[in-house]
Amino acid sequence: MNNTKQYYRVADHLFVLEADSQQLAQLRHFEPFIAELAEQEIVFSLAIRISALPSVDGWEAVHTDRSDEDMPRIEMYRKKHEWLFCVSQYRDSEIVCALKCDEAFRNAEIYTSPETFRFAIDNATMLLFAFATGSRQTLLFHASVVVRQEKACLFLGHSGTGKSTHSRQWLETFPDAVLLNDDNPVVRAFGNEIRVYGSPWSGKTPCYKQMNAPVAAFVQLEQAPANSIQPMRMTQAYPYLLASVSGLKVEQKMMDQIYETLVALLENKPVYYLKCLPDHDAARLCAQTCLSWICRTDNSL
Repeated sequence: MNNTKQYYRVADHLFVLEADSQQLAQLRHFEPFIAELAEQEIVFSLAIRISALPSVDGWEAVHTDRSDEDMPRIEMYRKKHEWLFCVSQYRDSEIVCALKCDEAFRNAEIYTSPETFRFAIDNATMLLFAFATGSRQTLLFHASVVVRQEKACLFLGHSGTGKSTHSRQWLETFPDAVLLNDDNPVVRAFGNEIRVYGSPWSGKTPCYKQMNAPVAAFVQLEQAPANSIQPMRMTQAYPYLLASVSGLKVEQKMMDQIYETLVALLENKPVYYLKCLPDHDAARLCAQTCLSWICRTDNSL
């Protein structure tokens, strides 16, 4: 097997994958993020191994992350200076890949089979990206993002809440609206400037865009029999944003980093609670609230 290295840039962070060139060619959704090696820190390096999974014997079990029934289960193990993450495709299914990395999340290997190759790479790179960039005012969100007139709104909520549906209502209602990412965008804080970036991870929607935009607002969604929207105080909004962020929350150091970045977001951008129907009126109400600077000059709302 002839291994090669390929560099990628996501949210202006550089990382590298090492694998057989034919394996890397399968990662079509990563292609918009291909980059050249530059004088820039590489946040992590991941080697891809098509092989049997490593044993957990001798590892200390730390935590098991069980999400919704149709979401992966992540079993977390630790040794001195090392982590091991074993991942299943669904909450109650068998483990299909294992990510081993150093304690800084900079050097890692993923073990998987050809049948689960893309699933393994997607999950390994998401985990490593979230962990390795947490100290860099960067957060990987579970959200759907729409950009309108160069401003982005992030729609938050558990799986099945209607994030993708609400984004689709924006796209149908406003001709200038663009879907940036439909599952895992990246948010970065630069002082009082907050920006959101596309990523190679977009769930069931093929939306892999190397683009970014300033954030206008975060919107927590709830299905309801009528449309209404209210601003949230920082103390109200914090748990909703925290629940939408990926990170190793069992580690105090990483929780501190997440907290610091979330405070920067909450101090600089509004968070709204939108109770909504899956209709165009909900999109209009949300846009009128979050993009009020547009409403003053745009009669299409």
